[in-house]
Amino acid sequence: MPVLKNLENKIKLTLIMSVVFITGSLVIAIGSLIVAGNMVNEAHKKIYVLDSNVPILVRRTEMSETLEVEAKADIEAFHQLFFTLPPDDKYIQYTMKKALYLVDATGLAQYNTLKEKGFFSQIVGTSTICSIFCDSIKFDRKTMDFTYYGRQRIERRTSILYRQLITAGKLRRMPRTDNNPYGFLITNWRTLVNKDLEEQPKSDY
Repeated sequence: MPVLKNLENKIKLTLIMSVVFITGSLVIAIGSLIVAGNMVNEAHKKIYVLDSNVPILVRRTEMSETLEVEAKADIEAFHQLFFTLPPDDKYIQYTMKKALYLVDATGLAQYNTLKEKGFFSQIVGTSTICSIFCDSIKFDRKTMDFTYYGRQRIERRTSILYRQLITAGKLRRMPRTDNNPYGFLITNWRTLVNKDLEEQPKSDY
């Protein structure tokens, strides 16, 4: 009997040790998988770029982290393309084509209205140079609504006119393309304010 009891105790001890060993092995294996997965995810966020054949480590960020920056850059780029107008009809067509990739039909409607009024022909005919300066952009990342505040500079042969420009619209996400690298489409775009601020005579004519 004592021998059998001693054998049972040894068997129980062996079973307990086996269970502890297996449990420990599972914990270590699961922990290793979690750590390895995190390391892989972190590695995927790291990108090497070449600067004069020297690899430089950069970190990839999620779009949610840079949403506001990219949205404002898209809005400013569109306004630069749409309102920077030299007296060159081919260049105007080129920039308008690029601008219209960033906006929906509301932008095309404004372009057609200006074209029908002879606005672009007048710029070319009078050698007018139009440029725009962004003062600020108000952007709501929850609703994706924006308001653009800027100033136009319209240089004519005898004077320079400054105008206040305020527009508003909404951004909609879309796939990034060569023609729309930011991945946003401006919708419901409209002009809220477009009024003269001051006109300065030129002395070099």
